[in-house]
Amino acid sequence: MILLNARALVPLLIPVAASFFLAAPAPADDIPGNSARIGLYSVFYHVSADDLSGPYVPPGANIDARNVQTLYLAYVRRLSPHFDAELTLGYPPLQKTVGKGPATLGSVPFDGQIIATARWIAPTVLLEYMFFSETAKLRPYVGAGVNYTTFYDRNSTAQGNAASGGPTKLSLTSSVGPAATVGLAYNIHNNWNCYASYSISQVKTKLNADTAGVIRTTHISFGPQALVLSVGYSF
Repeated sequence: MILLNARALVPLLIPVAASFFLAAPAPADDIPGNSARIGLYSVFYHVSADDLSGPYVPPGANIDARNVQTLYLAYVRRLSPHFDAELTLGYPPLQKTVGKGPATLGSVPFDGQIIATARWIAPTVLLEYMFFSETAKLRPYVGAGVNYTTFYDRNSTAQGNAASGGPTKLSLTSSVGPAATVGLAYNIHNNWNCYASYSISQVKTKLNADTAGVIRTTHISFGPQALVLSVGYSF
């Protein structure tokens, strides 16, 4: 996955997503063709990162990310009795990055300390296959698609600045990667449904930390897994 070209790929993905949600004809029967969902989005990270590299960085200095919860929002377009297209979003959470490795950098506490924060937005387009009949109360489903993740409001904390030796500017490259989901849909009553799903995606980024011209870098693979509990209304 070549992340440096992520932004260049986004214009190519937009027409693909639009073809799912706009170009697909509405089903010919009286079953609603659209639904909106809202719920809780719990993200569990499985971080794998290269050790930080650059001037004055001791061996083994690394980073980790704390799990987060945020608001889940989705729009779903019914394509056929067994296929849906889903556009998933979440309210951008405050992501906390902690130091991992040496207890201190010099005299500054490092391991387990919050050294940086950022917010991310990660729209995901999924093509889902729904099992069983549309009249069934319970319908399992599986899906696969594409995730785009971009970061903003990137800040080094006071602890991070102390560990780096001064005020530090952070940059994180955007990421395009595969995503997949499995879930259950349960019809509560008429057009109201509830959902439970577990999703995985691949997010890779390059971190640059600039402290008065001193550059430290690392490559990070997040491998987030998300548990979603939501309710939806079909229309």
